Parts: sequence; structure tokens; C-alpha cells
Amino acid sequence: MALTFEIEDALLGPVAGVDEVGRGPWAGPVVAGAVILDRARVPKGLRDSKKLSAKRREALSAEIAETAAIGLGWVSVAEIDAMGVGKATLLAMSRALEALPVRPAAVIVDGLVLPALPEGVVARALPRADDLSPSVAAASILAKVARDAEMARLHEHHTPYDWASNKGYGTRAHADALEIHGVTPHHRLSFAPIARRAERKP
Repeated sequence: MALTFEIEDALLGPVAGVDEVGRGPWAGPVVAGAVILDRARVPKGLRDSKKLSAKRREALSAEIAETAAIGLGWVSVAEIDAMGVGKATLLAMSRALEALPVRPAAVIVDGLVLPALPEGVVARALPRADDLSPSVAAASILAKVARDAEMARLHEHHTPYDWASNKGYGTRAHADALEIHGVTPHHRLSFAPIARRAERKP
């Protein structure tokens, strides 16, 4: 079913959709996307990034970058460990909004909690917004493709962990590699499985 602009139309424009990816992985950054779609050039097939194939996500991400105002916000592993992944997620969203070339009048965020916003910006936090709003769906695609590309890049330097496939999530292959090779600088020491492994000598 095609997404509609019902949520966007209830707000004054321009409206930015915001979503993040990377809360749960053991390794890698948290990344958020912010997108203000051009209603005259909306890419076809926008939906929650998790419901799209990697190939389709990549094609849509390229189209979104060509037709919309976009911003990406990155939060490093060191920042995640320092502040916790919850605050890191909100910081990534704020950074994505700051990176937009156009100041939004309103923001739709996927989730329950709003990030810090510029004064005067109206915001709505909505669970499952990436499955309801085309703007948020576009943000989820943008963030997912960007983070996946970063994990594939890191994989080239840390191949035993299989990050090109698991994107840093705690799969069996990832856990087995941790037991053999230990913790890398890209692992989140604030996450219990990583902290336990870091405490043991190689």
C-alpha cells in the first residue's frame, strides 16, 4: 500500500521526516536521516527501509538524494559509550536536522521521544512513522543505506566479524569472531556482550 502525506498535510511545511538506524548493533555508529521531500518529485515505492531489499534501498536512496533536501547525522562509538545509545540516537537526529540545507517548519520523528529542535519548529513523535509517512520512510532509507555502506567499509579492515553481512549486529558469526579475535575500536564497550569480552585477556 502506497504511503500518503496525511501526516505531513496536518503540519505547516516544509516538513522533515527523521529516522535513525543502528541502536542495537554491537559495533559501528548510530546514523539518522532527515528528509524534506519535493512533492513534485517523490520517488515511487517509499516504505519502511526494513521492508525493502538492499538493491531497492540503494536505488531509492540515490533518488532521494537527487530530488529531496537531505541531512545525515552520525554519532560515533565513543559518543555512544559516553552518553548511552538512547541519547546518542537523539543526538544523531539533531545532527541530521542541522545538516539539512533547508530549515524545516515541522518535523515528524519515528519513535516516542523528540530530539533537540530549533526554536519554533513544530514536532510530532510517532511510533512506526516509517510505515506511515513517506518523509520518514525516505529518512529511514537514507540512514540505512549510509550506515550499511560504512559497515561494509569497516568490514574490509575487520573481515572476521562479517560486518558486511551482519552490519555489526550480534550474530553467531560476530560472537564467534569476538571470542577468537577480541574487541576492536569499533565495538561498543557500553554494550554488555562487548564489555564482558573486553574484560577477558585475549
